[in-house]
Amino acid sequence: MLAAFYEKTGPAADVLRVDEMPTPEPGAGEVRVRIAWSGVNPSDVKARAGVRSTTLPFPRMTPHSDGAGVIDAVGAGVDQARVGESVWVYNGAWGRPNGTAAQYCVLPEEQAVPLPAGVGGDVGACMGIPALTAYHAVHCNGGVAGQRVLVTGGAGAVSQYAIQMAILAGARQVLATASTPEKQAVARDLGAQTVIDYRRADAAEQLLAATGGEGVDRVIEIEFSTNAELDLAALRTGGLIVVYGSDRAEMPVPFYPAILKHALIQFFIVYTLPADARQVAVKGVTDLLKSGSLRHPIAHRLPLSRIAEAHDLVELRRVVGNVVLEVS
Repeated sequence: MLAAFYEKTGPAADVLRVDEMPTPEPGAGEVRVRIAWSGVNPSDVKARAGVRSTTLPFPRMTPHSDGAGVIDAVGAGVDQARVGESVWVYNGAWGRPNGTAAQYCVLPEEQAVPLPAGVGGDVGACMGIPALTAYHAVHCNGGVAGQRVLVTGGAGAVSQYAIQMAILAGARQVLATASTPEKQAVARDLGAQTVIDYRRADAAEQLLAATGGEGVDRVIEIEFSTNAELDLAALRTGGLIVVYGSDRAEMPVPFYPAILKHALIQFFIVYTLPADARQVAVKGVTDLLKSGSLRHPIAHRLPLSRIAEAHDLVELRRVVGNVVLEVS
């Protein structure tokens, strides 16, 4: 099979290769998916770049956790009826050397979720990290019905889904932050009623004014190390900050603003969601796909041969939305 891989961390153009590799066979409880589309996410890019560690967990890594395709073989204990099923997959490269940037990917059968009829594989390749992260952030801790919700980085892939999902879940008001007029327009177009440039000195005052001085009930946070002070200033007393991302491994938390607000801060990473939360999110996302309720922020569709370019687009934040690779 044709697959992309790297054997050391570094710049995308220097370390990523596309070449022939052995086609994997599914083991017990596994399925093999003939990948049509592979999603490129910031976490994939950071792993390849060596942001967290320059030591690879395996000698050779085929990247990417998200993808979509068709099951073409199953291992022992898996219903043969699944052969031929269109699926989207998650956690392809999580704790494993062989992700979705390849013509075939083998993974546990529960990580291959049926793709509803009429939904394209390019969309399916955006479900694993962007959509599941957004769904959990919106629905955890009782959900956002009747709440004022602030979504930071409002034009990001996760944030675009979060804005839509918060509205669909009955949020009272959805606010967003974004840095440029283009990104602000994206967030407004998706339904955010108030969009603020987070870099402005009066950003907190604008957010508070938009909520009638009451503050937001929930913040869905893409970059806590940058936005913690603003989050706490905009939060109502007893409000919740749901954190799924930060550019720094360690950071100070403004203690006095947090304690005076009785702030609740929840951290989560979509890769290791508990089984019950995972099931809720997978079902919720699937139901939204079936209903056709979501718009899907796909910014670029590139062939697998251009994987280094795709990584650069994500790493340098040159896109507004998802980047997916056509594999088959």
